[in-house]
Amino acid sequence: MAGLNLNTITENASRLGTRLQETISEHTRDLNITRGASATYFDTPEEKVKNIRKQLDSNSDREKLDAMKRLIALISKGRNVSEFFAQVVKNVASHNLEIRKLVYIYLLRYAEQEPDLALLSINTFQKDLSDSNPLIRAMALRVLSGIKVHMIGSIVVLAIKKCASDISPYVRKAAALAIPKCYSLDSSHQPELIAIISALLRDRSSLSIGSVAIAFDFVCPTRLDLLHQHYRRLCRTLVDVDEWGQVDLLALLTRYARTMLPRPIVTQDANGEFEEEVDPDVKLLLTSSEPLFQSYNPAVVLAVARMFFYIAPSSELPKIVSPLLRLLHISPEVERVVLAYLLVVSRSLSHLLVPSYLFFIVRADDIRQVKRDKMRLLRAVTTADNYQALLREFIHYSEDADDDLVRDAIEAIGYCAQLVPESTQQCLTALMSFIQSRHDAVVANAVIVLKLLVQVNLQQQTAISEAYSPVAIISRLAYRIDEIHHPKARACILWLVGQYAATTPSISIELQNGGPDGIVEWAPDVLRKSAISFMQETPIVKLQILTLAAKLLVLCPSDRTLALLNRYILSLARYDLDFDVRDRGRMLNSLLTGVITALQPDQEDEHEEQGGVVLRREQVKMVLFQGKLGVVEDAKTDNEHTAVGSLGAITGREMRNDTIIPDWLEEGVESSLRDTEEDMPQAPAYIQSIQSSVPRSISSTSNRTSPVILTPSGPSPAGSYVRQETGKAPWKDLDKFYEDTNEEEEESETDEDEESDDEESNDEEQIEDKVDETSEESEVESEEDARQRDTS
Repeated sequence: MAGLNLNTITENASRLGTRLQETISEHTRDLNITRGASATYFDTPEEKVKNIRKQLDSNSDREKLDAMKRLIALISKGRNVSEFFAQVVKNVASHNLEIRKLVYIYLLRYAEQEPDLALLSINTFQKDLSDSNPLIRAMALRVLSGIKVHMIGSIVVLAIKKCASDISPYVRKAAALAIPKCYSLDSSHQPELIAIISALLRDRSSLSIGSVAIAFDFVCPTRLDLLHQHYRRLCRTLVDVDEWGQVDLLALLTRYARTMLPRPIVTQDANGEFEEEVDPDVKLLLTSSEPLFQSYNPAVVLAVARMFFYIAPSSELPKIVSPLLRLLHISPEVERVVLAYLLVVSRSLSHLLVPSYLFFIVRADDIRQVKRDKMRLLRAVTTADNYQALLREFIHYSEDADDDLVRDAIEAIGYCAQLVPESTQQCLTALMSFIQSRHDAVVANAVIVLKLLVQVNLQQQTAISEAYSPVAIISRLAYRIDEIHHPKARACILWLVGQYAATTPSISIELQNGGPDGIVEWAPDVLRKSAISFMQETPIVKLQILTLAAKLLVLCPSDRTLALLNRYILSLARYDLDFDVRDRGRMLNSLLTGVITALQPDQEDEHEEQGGVVLRREQVKMVLFQGKLGVVEDAKTDNEHTAVGSLGAITGREMRNDTIIPDWLEEGVESSLRDTEEDMPQAPAYIQSIQSSVPRSISSTSNRTSPVILTPSGPSPAGSYVRQETGKAPWKDLDKFYEDTNEEEEESETDEDEESDDEESNDEEQIEDKVDETSEESEVESEEDARQRDTS
């Protein structure tokens, strides 16, 4: 026993030493102390490269190991060393484990370039599949499946099938990872691979089940029916799976739940309270995966949050917020991914993020995309309670050097004005101050947002002060058009001037006086300035100048100055280089035919010869003013259908390999398909022991066993093991019960002693009988010997 304990202690000590050595080398690999020996392999001169072939053919393992290390170092530097393939293949059966590992790495890199030579080593790999070392078996299968030669597909399938039933879970994991390689090599082996996957799904080891999920998604992602018998066991073992296996297994179980399980239903009872009906299998998945929110791996936390987002009922959704916010402080890379996922979550669950809006405050050291994501999240969580603090943040962000962040901040100010009517005047004050900025991006975005707010206020008739009325804002923009040079901003101002140039009762008398009849005073002057700079403007501004001239002419067709300006601008557009401008000019010229004819009756005969339909002034006015949106802003790049956990949520564009979340089924498949022997209710252990220790008659097998109770209530049915006590009353308290049990124990001990004494006496009698028998046999034998002597 002492020797056994000593061996155990020695083995544990050696394991601890190896683990400490690996940990120390892992933490000190970036130091010059441990880099001294290995750094020489990366500085291999040409002379030593020439000696590599000689070293590989040497009989010394030290020389071969040195040569292989130099080859791997050259591969890591991007150099092509396929010329040594023939010499490396010779060492594939080396007895040195380190040499064999490096040879396997080399073969994985160049087997596709040298398929004929790689086929020579297949026999060695097949022999290694039966090696006593599981590491060698796994490496052999890895290399064999990594050789991309189509003709060895059947051999790889047989090797995978053999390793799938290996006693080592590490080898079974390697078999599961080899299945996708074999399938990509030759997809005709899919039926055999599906059978292997079905066998691996029954594996009880948590080490290999994550790799099986990867193989399942790659080979047969739609065969979710294979998971029926394993679903509940996979949910229970989810916590024990390795970290990266948990990510793939969670994705697989999410697809299974959305496809095979019924959707949680929210019902309302008679008292008006809402109740959620959740399937037990859905609850099992949620409860089994909830502890993974505490994982150190951010990928696992994101996978669990994704699963809760698409499966959990509304009452469970708040659980995903805190774990995701915890990941924001790990690293900038993780923060970028988490914010992208939170943006997708905020589209439907923004109320969950409102209490945590301080986590999304933009910092000066944030990267560009992180700033934009935080800005969008702050806009999504804006409410009537926190808009004062967030509005100050938006105004501060508008001074940033990044034009995209400035645009998002100014758009957020406009959004705040629409969301909270009480903040409209405060937002308009900030936007009007941006017009005086020296940066074109600030001015342009402020004008665009002001245009939107003007349209909304005119449609909703929002009650604001006269200084910030829509017409007052347009007039201030019109007077500053010479200071605004951004093309889109100038185009917006020109559209606003033309769209709201007509005088209405709501416009003050000061703005109505000084202009033509029915037109505000500043509109003709804007058209005059625009006509002067028409040739220097961009196409988008030229289009709005043409529209402005046509609108003013329709509003006041009797003004000769407007008619002359219109003719001048149309003539410039007729010979413009941009075809859109030329088309717009021809269209407006034809549209204004009726108005121009009323001004110049001498051209009536010319228009009659051209033919066509001549519209009246009221019809032209309807065409130009009704249902117009003005300058169309660029379409948002955010895709509303982007899924949480997809690559498209990070890149902002649709990706080809993104996983599509299936739709919920109203009624899932039958729950009995997932029933197994493990789920069957089992009797308590003490009842099983009682039933197994008491013999039963044939007639009593069909009767149920009554429960074991302390106080007998009556005669027990046949086949039960409740002890019948005659002449004893029921126990009144626990002390009486213990006294009776002590007496019974003493009686049983005395009975046992008497039985043992009887057995001992019986044994002595049996021994004496045997002695007598043997003595009689010896006497008979002696008499027979005497008779034989007499006869002789």
